[in-house]
Amino acid sequence: MKLLHDEVELDPFWMSTYEITWDLFQAFLYKDYEKSKQEEGQVPVEVDAVTRPTKPYLDMTFGFGKEGYPALAMTHYNAIQFCKWLYVRTGVFYRLPTEAEWEYACRAGSTTAYHFGDDAKQLDEYAWYAANSGQKTHPVGQKKPNAFGLYDMIGNVAEWTYDQYHADFYKQFAGKKAKNPVAEPTELYPHVVRGGSFRSDAKELRSAARSFSDPEWKQLDPQVPKSNWWFPEASFVGLRIVRPLVPPSPEEIKAYYDKEPIEDF
Repeated sequence: MKLLHDEVELDPFWMSTYEITWDLFQAFLYKDYEKSKQEEGQVPVEVDAVTRPTKPYLDMTFGFGKEGYPALAMTHYNAIQFCKWLYVRTGVFYRLPTEAEWEYACRAGSTTAYHFGDDAKQLDEYAWYAANSGQKTHPVGQKKPNAFGLYDMIGNVAEWTYDQYHADFYKQFAGKKAKNPVAEPTELYPHVVRGGSFRSDAKELRSAARSFSDPEWKQLDPQVPKSNWWFPEASFVGLRIVRPLVPPSPEEIKAYYDKEPIEDF
């Protein structure tokens, strides 16, 4: 597969059809909400033990809407802990896509600028972006999906990947095939986000377009040190998740989920 200007081979995986919405994310965020959805009104002990986000001091929906709308403004660490909560809840290993997996899923077999072709005039059919969004998010799944049946891969909210952002990361693979490439995250900033958002222009929605997290997304955060969990100025960032066909070992799963957060400055 041609990807990020190089040949890439990926192990098989499933990806969520839609961006993760508040309908699911708030059960992770609010234990009381999760209890209210349990028939017996109790959260299992092993689920209760999962570290949850601090309750945000702002309305993290930014007034856009909640039911059916994409969850917003979680940090990279927060997104991974949401995956851990799902794992403890279901026994199924979920994680963030790598950047290479994300682009493969977005392209859906295409080699054009956008997954549907090269004509930016068609973007209205597939994406909520600066020209049609009204500067807000919209319920997921309202636009056409790509050829893999994935909705909102471009626009609406940009999506976390697992990778650390390095501008020239893929140069090391020039002229050879990379198998499951990933820039392992070791620093707090920057991490790769892909897909553009409701604020993006047409060029930022191209399948190859890359973006990354920035400390400015926490400028409004009054906490010292700043929150491990939230970006109060990143109303344009959300997530979708993947499930590898062959899950890693229990030790590898633990290592993925249990990295300590890096203290912000």
